[in-house]
Amino acid sequence: MRAGSIRLRLLVAGVAGIALALLLAAGGLALLFDRHVERVAASDLGDRIEHLASAVEVGPGGAPVLAEPPRDPLYQRPYSGHYWQIEAPGAELRSRSLWDYVLPLPAEAGESWQGGGAGPLGEPLLVLVRRIDVAVPGGDLPLRIAAAVDRADLDAARAGFLADLVPYLALLGLALVGTLAVAVGMALRPLSAIGRRVAALSKGEARRIGADLPTEVRPLATEIDALLAAREAEAERARLRAGDLAHGLKTPLQALMGEAARLRAGGPTGAADGIEEIARAMRAHVDRELARARLAAEPGAASCDAWEVAEAVAGVLRRTPEGASLRIEVEGDRGARVRLDRADLAEALGALAENAVRHARDRVAIVCARTAEGVALRVRDDGPGAAEGMLEFLPGRGLRLDQRDGGTGLGLTIASDIASAVGGSLRLRNLRPGFEAELVLPAPR
Repeated sequence: MRAGSIRLRLLVAGVAGIALALLLAAGGLALLFDRHVERVAASDLGDRIEHLASAVEVGPGGAPVLAEPPRDPLYQRPYSGHYWQIEAPGAELRSRSLWDYVLPLPAEAGESWQGGGAGPLGEPLLVLVRRIDVAVPGGDLPLRIAAAVDRADLDAARAGFLADLVPYLALLGLALVGTLAVAVGMALRPLSAIGRRVAALSKGEARRIGADLPTEVRPLATEIDALLAAREAEAERARLRAGDLAHGLKTPLQALMGEAARLRAGGPTGAADGIEEIARAMRAHVDRELARARLAAEPGAASCDAWEVAEAVAGVLRRTPEGASLRIEVEGDRGARVRLDRADLAEALGALAENAVRHARDRVAIVCARTAEGVALRVRDDGPGAAEGMLEFLPGRGLRLDQRDGGTGLGLTIASDIASAVGGSLRLRNLRPGFEAELVLPAPR
């Protein structure tokens, strides 16, 4: 995934959100567990205070005594973290675990008080204090009983809870990230579908994206299809205008050629040759524009059999004065099809074959071959070839290496334009002896 991809952004944002949510969940669960443990500890301290209150008796001299002290060994071991303390008028009882330490209790604590305090070793304590009146002969004896526990025990319980919780949170996080990845993939699938359909448009495999898409991306597809329709309509109007212009010029050009012929018959052949040269060049440009207008209408939408077109072109050339004295042959793979209209292929292949016939000594061959790029149509002659330094310039506009006839030098350019319109190419090379023009065209999808 690239740095700017939507998928990466969604995954990063989702993973960050999941991590934050899990951290907040862990903190919240730890807080709830801490409060629960504190409530359980306070409840246990309350039970111990009730037991102490029930064991208090009045001894000789009216001093309170414990008839049955708590038997918990934690209260017997000094500084064990578990303490109790009883305050009565003129007397004070403490657990052996406090040793000689007195728990600091608030002076005004009401009937019941719960809070923190410091133990004999400075450790933080959870302290519960209650005021209880014990019935004794002669009246009630007011007592203030405190029970305390070291908070380290509560902290250890919380740490154990978190240690048990972390693996489950990690598994939950992995499950959520996996679910997020699947959800993102499913959510972005329509965009991938649009990408594939746009690629099909560029390859000529489809004419529209279509409306069979989710509601969220359907407006985008509709706008693209509307834009394509508008461009096709404009291209059709331009093609029709170009065709009308070209057809409108062909008749005057034909008439101009006729006037040149009559002028030559009258005597001044130099002026006639000049007029014919100009008219021939203009007609070649008109023919080229007609070919380009036809290609602009629907490039790459048709297909044809390259072998059949090559045979038709060869048959026409064999009946021309120049081709009648040559061996013109078609070789290679029969049935090879190309993604091009039959008339367009005939025009491109005919332009290359006419050049070959013009320069050949004895033989012209048209070879059809299937390749990894599609279909290659190679037109070969046994003529002198071209200068090495001129090969790359030959498809240019109006460049001619042979000035002997009335050609316009646009044959290679027209063939190159037709090939480029469907994603193909024209390649030229010398054979020593001879020359080869290779027209590479894509096969139908």
